Parts: sequence; structure tokens; C-alpha cells
Amino acid sequence: MKFEVTILGSSSATPIFNRNPSSQALNINEHFYLVDCGEGTQQQMLRFDVKPGRIDHIFISHLHGDHYLGLVGLLSSMHLNGRTKALSLYCPPELKEIIDLQLKYSETTLQFGIDYVFTTPGIVETILENQDVIVETIPLDHRIPCTGFLFRQKKRLKKLIKEKIEKINIPIEYYSAIKKGADYTAPNGTVYKNEDLTIEPEPPKTYAYCSDTIYNERYFKQISNVDLLYHESTFMHIMIQRAQSTFHTTAQQAGEIALITNAKKLLIGHFSARYKTLNELLDEARSIFPETELALEGKTFVIE
Repeated sequence: MKFEVTILGSSSATPIFNRNPSSQALNINEHFYLVDCGEGTQQQMLRFDVKPGRIDHIFISHLHGDHYLGLVGLLSSMHLNGRTKALSLYCPPELKEIIDLQLKYSETTLQFGIDYVFTTPGIVETILENQDVIVETIPLDHRIPCTGFLFRQKKRLKKLIKEKIEKINIPIEYYSAIKKGADYTAPNGTVYKNEDLTIEPEPPKTYAYCSDTIYNERYFKQISNVDLLYHESTFMHIMIQRAQSTFHTTAQQAGEIALITNAKKLLIGHFSARYKTLNELLDEARSIFPETELALEGKTFVIE
């Protein structure tokens, strides 16, 4: 089952050359999800072949412009390109007022509906559950209300051992029950145990998206043991006072969080525009947590 994260934007409050504000595209079993939508996201989607028509769910972490100012333009383009399929938008409730105002004064009536799911600051909520994934909010600690998002794959059914199924000549109508754990009783009374007919599926994969936040241990338990942790790393640790005053995290702190929560891999992003190159931030995080990568735009990370 495919589970991939493509980075569309990794800058913080202001874009700089070759770095755009926050946005990511997730491919989970060929279903696509957009996480944050900073200015320029449309251009990045074109550049990296992320098709807007395939995105049915958009998640906005908070209402600082570098996380949502690209959204109205994206919605408008979807409208102009003939979209009629409804879109689900997971966001702070105030975002609806912003979108409605933009559409009102441009005299635009979208051809598709927006199904709003409003996030609630400070609590963990399940905001989406479908056949592939469960998505929870992660309460973060930023200057304004902000939530991260935890994506958990649903556990898959057991896999049939094709050779054994064919050898025993099990009718196809029994496949579903066997995948769910049932034994098979042949017409002659022979019982074939489920463990001899199936193999366990791959463990469900997990991805935690931790948007803007100061270092705060209250969300650590929720993100423990994830396969991939994205955590903002706006500053190097020498600027810890600046990070604290703006409710952001340093690269060193991101490494510490990944170590404490036992993440398998760490992605750092949301880099301040003051950093023209990023190797120092990467080195700082890796000094604490070696399995760290930069959230470089256009790069796709496969969660394994």
C-alpha cells in the first residue's frame, strides 16, 4: 500500500528563491491529500505533477498566511477547470469566513461544494476516517491556535498464500472470511487453519505533521513511534530566544523530539528565510537524531 509525502513548500513566513511557504501532498493508496497551502502551492503542484483534480481533502494547520494564502487561488482554479466534485476542508472555523469573503467580492460561486470540518484547538480529535486512513489533530503550541495532523493507515486484511489456496482449490466466496481470520473447512471435513493459508499484512504506517509550535512535551505521547515525523525547525539553536518569542522550534529541538518520541525518521522544514543554505540546520538536527532529512521541495519520501 503506497504511502508517500511530496514536499511542495518548506519556507517559513516569507518565500525566498527556491523555497516556498508550507505545503505537502500525501499519496495514500492512490488517494491524495494536501496539507497546508501556502502562497505558490499551485505552481508547485504543476512543477511536481501533483494534479489538483485528484485532491479531495485539504488540511490547514492554522491561519498564519504562509500556511493558507494559496488556498483561495487553488479553489478558484479548481472551479475554472470545471471541478464539480465536493472537497473536504479541515481547518480553523474562521477560515470559512475568509473564503466566503473572497468569493463574495469576486462574485464567484464555486461549481463544487466545500464540506468544512472545523478543528478545535487544544484537544485531540479524529477528523477523518475512510477505508485507508484515520486522521487525528495534534494540539500544538503556537502564537495562535494551531493543530498538526497524525495520519494512521488502517490495518489491512491478511494476505492469502496463493499457492496453498489454489492447491486446496478453495472457492473464491471463502476468500473474504479467510482474509479476516477464519479457518477453512473442506467438503470432506478437513480443516485448514488460517495461519497456514495466510500471511500477516504489513504493519500500518504513520505520519505526523507538526506545523508551527514551540517545544512542548504535551503532544509527545501522541506522536510516539511514528514511521515519519515532520517537525518545523525554523531556527538554529543559537537563536533559541528568537524561537521561543515567536513560538517556534529549533533544529536541535526537533532532533530531541524525534529521539524522545522514538520516531523512525525525521523531516525538518519551515526554515527561516535568513538561511540561504540548510546544511547547518540538518547537521544540528542530526547531531541529536541521525535519521534526519531536509524537507526539500520536490522530494518525495516513501514511508516504509
